[in-house]
Amino acid sequence: MNWITKVLKFGEKIKTAIKKRPSKEEIENSNWTTCCKGPVLKKDLEENLWVCSACNKHHRINCRQRFDIMFGKNNYEILKTPIPSDDPLNWVDSKSYKERLKVARKKTGQETAVMIAKTKINNIDITAGAFDFNFIGGSVGAAEGEAIIYGIQNAIDNKQPFVLFTASGGMRMFESLIALSQMTRVTLAINELKKNNLPYIVVLTDPTAGGTTASFGMLGDITFAEPGAIVAFAGKRVIQATVKEELPSNFQTSEYVEQNCGFIDSVIERKDLREKIGSILSILLKRNSDISAELNETQEDARTLTKAAS
Repeated sequence: MNWITKVLKFGEKIKTAIKKRPSKEEIENSNWTTCCKGPVLKKDLEENLWVCSACNKHHRINCRQRFDIMFGKNNYEILKTPIPSDDPLNWVDSKSYKERLKVARKKTGQETAVMIAKTKINNIDITAGAFDFNFIGGSVGAAEGEAIIYGIQNAIDNKQPFVLFTASGGMRMFESLIALSQMTRVTLAINELKKNNLPYIVVLTDPTAGGTTASFGMLGDITFAEPGAIVAFAGKRVIQATVKEELPSNFQTSEYVEQNCGFIDSVIERKDLREKIGSILSILLKRNSDISAELNETQEDARTLTKAAS
């Protein structure tokens, strides 16, 4: 066998090996995933709230998994949010934006990257929102902006706190300036929530980046984050190439942002989030009710004095 034959034969072996590798879809639909020690059963992860018992990695979860963990199965109601035109710019690159949306919806079972629910936490009625990073990287377009604004309006109408779990790469490039405008629109909605003295709690999960971090992701009255979550605007490699310096190994993790930047109030493990959020809301809502009571009492005293003077 000459060297040409050997090379050709070796090439065929490589092609055969590549063909035998499972597809992304097969991997996602399998009963296994990977973590620090290699393959791990998804069932085992699920029993531990999708947190690795060996390295404490908080794996990414979808919206319904998030709501199930935080509020309990069947203890919340998903709200139907407005869906604007799918492809306002008729965007096409390697494939059309409409095709990308079709694939994302089939993959996640959601119409948009954001899901809104009404529920209770510690017997407090709340409106909650969550991102699914599997939906085009949790990017924000017109539909996602509408979903968050709808959730905030529901909170205002029902005098409820709004809790948002972020997992987003930022604004969706397929919608250009329409996507970027959602940063402003959602920020204005949050301002209205705060004018009504209603708490806005943000929980940053892995990853939260880009325009999401630069706008509504950092406007919470209280900002929590899960351990090890990437919290950033630009990527680490982009920053490193710009500053021409070696960055810390934990750069842009939630722990680093909490300790060095002050953008995060506390890093909380997934198993403790429900209790912490419930406690914070109890404190904030009691304070608001006390302020309202004091204001009403002051106004009543003023009316009494006015009558007496007249």
